[in-house]
Amino acid sequence: MSPPFLFQLMSMLIFIQLLTRNVSGVGINYGTLGNNLPSPKKVAEMLQSTLIDKVKIYDTNPEILTAFSNSGIDLIVSVENENVANISSDTSAADKWFAERISPFLPATSVIAIAVGNEFLTNSAPASDMGVLVPAMRNLQSVLVSQGLDRKIKVTTSHSMAVLASSFPPSSASFLPDLIPTMTPLVEFLADTGAPFMVNAYPYFAYRDNPSKIDLEYALLGNATGVHDSNGYVYTNMLDAQIDAVRSAIKAIGINRTVEIIVSESGWPSKGDPGDIGATPENAKTYNTRLILRGDSPVGTPMRPKEKVDVFVFALFNENQKEGSASERNFGIFNGDGSKVYEVDLSCNFCSGGGGKLGFGENVASGAPRGASVWCVAKPHADEKVVQAVLDFCCGPGGVDCKELFEKGGCFEPNKLHAHASYAMNSYYQMHGRNYWNCDFKGTALVTFSDPSYGTCRYPQQ
Repeated sequence: MSPPFLFQLMSMLIFIQLLTRNVSGVGINYGTLGNNLPSPKKVAEMLQSTLIDKVKIYDTNPEILTAFSNSGIDLIVSVENENVANISSDTSAADKWFAERISPFLPATSVIAIAVGNEFLTNSAPASDMGVLVPAMRNLQSVLVSQGLDRKIKVTTSHSMAVLASSFPPSSASFLPDLIPTMTPLVEFLADTGAPFMVNAYPYFAYRDNPSKIDLEYALLGNATGVHDSNGYVYTNMLDAQIDAVRSAIKAIGINRTVEIIVSESGWPSKGDPGDIGATPENAKTYNTRLILRGDSPVGTPMRPKEKVDVFVFALFNENQKEGSASERNFGIFNGDGSKVYEVDLSCNFCSGGGGKLGFGENVASGAPRGASVWCVAKPHADEKVVQAVLDFCCGPGGVDCKELFEKGGCFEPNKLHAHASYAMNSYYQMHGRNYWNCDFKGTALVTFSDPSYGTCRYPQQ
């Protein structure tokens, strides 16, 4: 291997590491069961000014797919439960579904995963229907392979915690016996394709159903004392225990290969019926603020402390047409008119510096400066032509001192457009008081709470 190639390889690895550090581990669930919600276009515009770069939806709504085109935000789309059986019938059915629902929007809309059903194994009717799930996933995978999209788009499915026979202690957790014949090939499929295992984990429901046995702070992700597992692990919050319970259940069916676990739904309601104990704005604010910080943390769970876990907050909006108790309609961070349900901590990924409707209406956030540890960087998937124009502006009329980006400068390597643009964007953002509108750059930038500095390259901060 020649020295120039080694140098190029090292530069590429550094660049990949830089981009990875800039990507948030926090996504949001965007449900649409409401008659008072803003348009998908307004939703996409609002989310572009936040650290959220992943959105999960529950169908393939063409209006949403169009709205998120060229937004720099990744989408996880879903096959509705009622369509799983049809896709499982043969590859041609899966090909037809993909051609009609997804292909017309690619590549402008960044679809990164297809969730085949939502809690299908516990929400689909008779047990005899469970056998269609894995064939449906395999058929869609075959379609992606045939089109060369299998590395970009992963096929998976989301599960409720009800797939477990027990979840505590985490070390002893296992899947329900009736589900093992389906779960075994399903997890093998995920391991073979590099797709994540998605679990909808809600400490709220466990607390609501057992308030005398479960400590509220433990459910709210903040019990400093901790709960001890039979194998010596100590859990300071229930969510980590639930994640590790899934790890143990996977291991119990004999699969020892690495399978990434993603929390595809988690949240806390701000309102409920009299029996919905703990459903208050204060608890919802506490849980979701901690959940966002949890997702943005590089720390894993007690069983796998070095494996970061991505989380998808449930949900973006209160949905006034959902069935069930009042709590089901009040998991949103925002009301339908765009106002906050409760005042989210300004250090969270949603905040652009103040109160108001955060981009949905005329009363946008006030733009007060953030705390000390905030930087502005280029979105990893931002359009290169726009990013180049931003770099030229920052290092020219924008007044940024870009000498560190010149050859032999501290931030010249990696000599890549997005890396150079990130340095210039951040310098401009810091120069202008860290107002949220100074970290937009036509939707190509986002704020991050992780210092993007590396090696000899130090990113300035105010």
